[in-house]
Amino acid sequence: MSDTSDTQLTRDTYDRLQAELEDLTTRGRVEIAAAIETARALGDLKENGDYHAAKDAQGKMESRIRMLQRMLKTAIVVDGDPTSDGTVAHGSVVTLRYEGDDEDDTTDFFVGSIEERQGDLTVVSPGSPLGQALLGHKATDTVEYAAPGGTLKAIIVNVGT
Repeated sequence: MSDTSDTQLTRDTYDRLQAELEDLTTRGRVEIAAAIETARALGDLKENGDYHAAKDAQGKMESRIRMLQRMLKTAIVVDGDPTSDGTVAHGSVVTLRYEGDDEDDTTDFFVGSIEERQGDLTVVSPGSPLGQALLGHKATDTVEYAAPGGTLKAIIVNVGT
């Protein structure tokens, strides 16, 4: 994760990631070590596909462990409950229509952490330009934010959970 800002997570997501980290650093490491040892017993390591696969799996698991440790160390636990007044908050699903687009040409976004993704929705970090523009606004509001191609305007069509 190259982003150095703190990650906002709901309590449920924080607890789930903490449990995943605990599982990977205990059961996961033991299973990978056993798989490497079993593959080593098969002979020549240069041409041993099982050994290389186990080492690759170990590298991916250790990378996930490091990423989780960094994220959880700086995570800010936020209230993931939807607002009662219909404003965009962490955990909201927002439907946008960009200025100039047709009435039914809309896009749905989930405002939160990638770790909290809901289905196939595009995730927008609350700290991103779009996320910052959306927070606190309601349906029918027009928001403006800086994008790589210039400033974009969008109308909030719906705010849900």
